[in-house]
Amino acid sequence: MKGKVWKFGDAISTDHIIPGRYFYLRSNLPELSKHILEYESPGFSEKVAPGDFIVGGQNFGQGSSREHAVIVIKINGIQAVLAKSFARIFYRNCFNNGLPAIICDTEKLKEGDVIELFVEEGKIINHTRNETIVFTALPPVMKRILSDGGLVEHVKKFKDLKLV
Repeated sequence: MKGKVWKFGDAISTDHIIPGRYFYLRSNLPELSKHILEYESPGFSEKVAPGDFIVGGQNFGQGSSREHAVIVIKINGIQAVLAKSFARIFYRNCFNNGLPAIICDTEKLKEGDVIELFVEEGKIINHTRNETIVFTALPPVMKRILSDGGLVEHVKKFKDLKLV
């Protein structure tokens, strides 16, 4: 996976990702996705390109358990979210919806950097800065869920959880 970094700070909540005032659009996901991170980066949905990455700080995805926050990230073509830490529910919602959520040191990643993510190997190559960031590789169960496209697709494929 190779793309551009869009950098955000600490404590980005699900309300930052999708402002609550647009809750009425939850049944119209393409329209809802136009409002992704609009208070943090006005016009973000028009600037982001398929294959890009969202990079955050501590406690990314805190707040309510809005599954729509993860879904609109995917609709906007983001291929993974990288952060120092994630809110527990958001983290699981990412994997359940087939979006890699990578816990890593994001200090050396800057807005606009071009990076390549190697989920299987547990490393990120920052091509802009010629640096490599190593992170703890995902557990096998999380890799399986991601490779199947999320938890629902995994269950459809195996007719049960088959997590081991």
